[in-house]
Amino acid sequence: MKKEKINRSPLFYVGDKHKLIKEIKTLFPATINQFIEPFVGGGSVYLNVKAERYLLNDIDKNVIDIHKFLCSFIEKESEFYNLIFSIIRKYNLSFSYEEDIVPIELKEQYKKTYYAHFNKENFNKLKTDYNQSKERNTAVLYVLLIYGFNRMLRFNSAGDYNLPVGNVDFNKNVFNALSDYFKLNKTKQLTWHNLDFKVFLHSINYQENDLVYLDPPYLITFSEYNKLWDKQTENELLQTLDSLNKKNIKFAISNVTHYKGKENTLFIDWAKQYNSYRIKSNYISYHDNSNKVFNEVLVTNYKPEVFIPKQKQINFETTT
Repeated sequence: MKKEKINRSPLFYVGDKHKLIKEIKTLFPATINQFIEPFVGGGSVYLNVKAERYLLNDIDKNVIDIHKFLCSFIEKESEFYNLIFSIIRKYNLSFSYEEDIVPIELKEQYKKTYYAHFNKENFNKLKTDYNQSKERNTAVLYVLLIYGFNRMLRFNSAGDYNLPVGNVDFNKNVFNALSDYFKLNKTKQLTWHNLDFKVFLHSINYQENDLVYLDPPYLITFSEYNKLWDKQTENELLQTLDSLNKKNIKFAISNVTHYKGKENTLFIDWAKQYNSYRIKSNYISYHDNSNKVFNEVLVTNYKPEVFIPKQKQINFETTT
């Protein structure tokens, strides 16, 4: 049997689910009408899910702008590559997909970080030009994402992109992710939204066989996209899901119950009324840039249509 290909988003979102999507998908319904994501992030989940339509939202305008920008080049991929490659060449950034231009002596001096050392000065020039421009160019922002630290998006209080250079460049993996993104989205009916999750979820005309999948910021972990999330927003999300449940709308939510000695008791107590499943996971933090094993779960308000081993199921009434 041919191994199922897992497609990763070309946004390379920290914390995205591309390594977990195969496991998570086994818990999704076999038939999905509208696939609804209030926290779409890089989009690795919807890219790997079959549905009739996709309603995709994120509170981060820059994330949605990049998705819209990429989708605007569907059926015009050569124009996209010409544009992105012209920016890379203009700023003389390393470009291993096309040609390895990093000097051998730099590779020998900095065996594991030569991309960062080679690109630092020109990356900073690109960043300065982007921040000083009156109209922020999304193509330039995407190049900053590809070459920036951990391929993240981060802005200061003045709205300026402020990540340092990363030890990465435009390589074959980036090209393949983009190629898959363009190919997959040609056949998907997508709508993009930039709303608060509550506004987004309340605006939808729900239909039979819809699925709402949520991968919200995690209350007890540390990440850039978690910093505005607190117990109040977590509670608002859980109340919204209870409301969806009363309307017989299916949902599945990823979350973390335990991390580095912390416990999300709010989520654990709420999840007792639903179905909970263990998900194997590792978490990468911007603050320490290392893998931290933690307890991630998927909670659903429906029973999966496939057999789920007992050891994968969680009973929070007895779990400590």
